[in-house]
Amino acid sequence: MLLGIDIGTSGSRALLLDEAGRTQSASADHQAFGSPQSGWAEQDPEDWWRACQLAVRRVCEAGGAQASAIQAIGLSGQMHGAVLLDAAGTVLRPSIIWCDQRTDAECRWLERTVGASLLLELTSNPALTNFTLTKLLWVRAHEPEIWSRVRHVLLPKDYIRWRLSGEHAIDAADASGTLMLDVAWRRWSTDLLDRVGIDVELLPQVFESPEICARVSPEGATAIGVPAGTPIVAGAGDQAAGAVGMGITRPGAVSATIGTSGVVFAATDRPITDPKGRLHTFCHAVPGRWHVMGVTQAAGLSLRWLRDLVGANNGVTYDDLTAEAAGVAPGADGVLWAPYLMGERTPHCDPAIRAALVGLAADHGRGQVVRAVLEGVAFSLRDTFTIFSELGVPVDRIVVGGGGARSALWRAIQASVYGRAVETIAADEGAAYGAAILAGVGAGVWKTVDEAVDATVRRGITTSPDAESVAVMNERYAHYRRVYPALRAIEEVPSHV
Repeated sequence: MLLGIDIGTSGSRALLLDEAGRTQSASADHQAFGSPQSGWAEQDPEDWWRACQLAVRRVCEAGGAQASAIQAIGLSGQMHGAVLLDAAGTVLRPSIIWCDQRTDAECRWLERTVGASLLLELTSNPALTNFTLTKLLWVRAHEPEIWSRVRHVLLPKDYIRWRLSGEHAIDAADASGTLMLDVAWRRWSTDLLDRVGIDVELLPQVFESPEICARVSPEGATAIGVPAGTPIVAGAGDQAAGAVGMGITRPGAVSATIGTSGVVFAATDRPITDPKGRLHTFCHAVPGRWHVMGVTQAAGLSLRWLRDLVGANNGVTYDDLTAEAAGVAPGADGVLWAPYLMGERTPHCDPAIRAALVGLAADHGRGQVVRAVLEGVAFSLRDTFTIFSELGVPVDRIVVGGGGARSALWRAIQASVYGRAVETIAADEGAAYGAAILAGVGAGVWKTVDEAVDATVRRGITTSPDAESVAVMNERYAHYRRVYPALRAIEEVPSHV
């Protein structure tokens, strides 16, 4: 058996995987989310550890005596967070997590101090509020007493590894999202760290994702019920681990995943950097490979926001909303949704932009608005495919995942917006599944990640685009591309009291 653990934003999940790639049991536990101020996002690492313990114990109980048969553990989790520990391992403050937007001033400082072009050269990525480095700079500037006590910086899943084993470690894929890694060479960028005054000794050692880097300690064994000495592989951030679980490991394979955020992810055999900084270029969980990735901040979040706004208290479900949207023709009768509830990352890198519904008329109802939201999220993801085309990133097949893959309507909308067939996988188990696959490679169940994926990931439903819908979506996408500049112009107009 192989244990995969995913430390997500809304909850932590664990699953047991057998050598045929079948999930034997799975469990999740909810976690709290705090926003002390507008645009801030924090979580308590102790809450992750509590949820992880419960999830692992439940999957082991569901599997009977299988805890003793676990050959290795793989970890995944939300990227870009900052867990700050003192010399004794005490958490010094709540973790500032991936969707926090407070660090715009630190991003501008990086661009002035390092330079936008040199930052791309050193890390393959631009300065964005989401990245870990900007959070460290914020704490240093605003909480100097806490910063003076920091001795270790970990990402969310790596804090769990430390609780399980006492080891400080990170994988190259997750480290890519810190803005401190030399992505091309898969090692910390000491050049950048020296320029910004961050001691490399604060950072954990970098490993490849399938590499065994720790073992469960006696204390960790007591906490989760897994034998002491069980190997723990480095694992990967949720996007890279999720891509492994979807079979996106070779160039030409692309995934479009709609969860809280939306991600278009393409595997590459070399680091491809967008000179305009619109995409993320990260190391893949596959040794010797990389990936490029575009992100929509509020993808599934857009639909959840709408559901909560119009009827969650009245028992209105997502299925109710999509059923209404299915009765509306492609194009949503002229309504457009710009999904900027949390700012935007791709292609605009604009944390201050805000969402908008455009084109509403008195005869429009909820169905038009819901369809506009589904289409608007797909248009936002199409922006990444447009950049892929500019950069020559191959797209041979598109696998859809997350909530956007479970809805037949959203799959059809995506196929028409992308102008390509989209396919699902038979078992969309998320990042925990990919983490378990990586654990299997580390334990020697499979020799390589490619071999593991070929043995475990099975294709599901294929949805082909409708020619008439493609024509409509192409026209509406052209209109959608005009919305952001208009919103930006509104944001820039000075207000007068």
